[in-house]
Amino acid sequence: MKMRVMSGGRSSLRAGATTTRATCSQATRLVTTCKESRIGKKPVPVGKSEVKLQGQILTVKGPLGTLTREFPSEIALSMTEDNSAIKFTKREETRKSKQLHGLCRSLGQNMVTGVIDGWKKNLSLIGVGYRASMKGSKQLELSLGFIHPVILDLPEGVKVTVDKSQTAIEITGYDKEVVGNFAAIVRSKRPPEVYKGKGIRYVDEYVRMKEGKAGKK
Repeated sequence: MKMRVMSGGRSSLRAGATTTRATCSQATRLVTTCKESRIGKKPVPVGKSEVKLQGQILTVKGPLGTLTREFPSEIALSMTEDNSAIKFTKREETRKSKQLHGLCRSLGQNMVTGVIDGWKKNLSLIGVGYRASMKGSKQLELSLGFIHPVILDLPEGVKVTVDKSQTAIEITGYDKEVVGNFAAIVRSKRPPEVYKGKGIRYVDEYVRMKEGKAGKK
C-alpha cells in the first residue's frame, strides 16, 4: 500500500505504510453495516391467541379481547411455517427500517401478551384524606384535597379496582397503551410532591425527597 505524506510543502512516498485511524474507521463502518436488532429478529410466539394477517394489518384475538394494528410498510409481517409465531423482517436495509424493526416486534409482542394475560398498573394514594372509589362501573372518583372530587371516565377495555382502604388502585386491561395512558392521567391529577411525598404514585416508583428550609435559630 502506498500513501502520500505531506510535510513542509514537499511530498514523499512510503511503501507499506498504514494508519490506525483508517483501520478503525473501516472496522466501525463494517459493524454499523452488519448491525441488526436483537429484539426484531426474534419471532413472537402466538400462544393461545388467534392471529390474522392482512398485508400490514395485524389482528390478534384472545380470551381478554381483540387488538388490531397497522404496521409501517418498511416492515414485513409473516407467519412461521407451523403458524406458531409471527416474524417481523425488514424490507430494505435503510436507516428508518432499522429503527422500526425492534419497535414493531415489541408492539406485536405487547398485543399477544395483552389479549392472553393482560396488563396491570398499580397506584398508591399518600396523604391525609386522599381517597379513591368507584362511581358505578365506568367512573373513578378521587378525593385529593380539592374542594370538589375528581371524576374520570374509564376507557373501553379498562377495569379499575380499589381496595378497602381506598388508597390503592389497580388498573387492568388488554391494551398496554390504554392502560399505561390512563394510569398516567390518574397520577397527573395529584403528582407526588417532593417535601412530604403526598400525592398519587406508582407502587414501584421512587420519589426523591427534598429537605425543607431550616428555621431561624
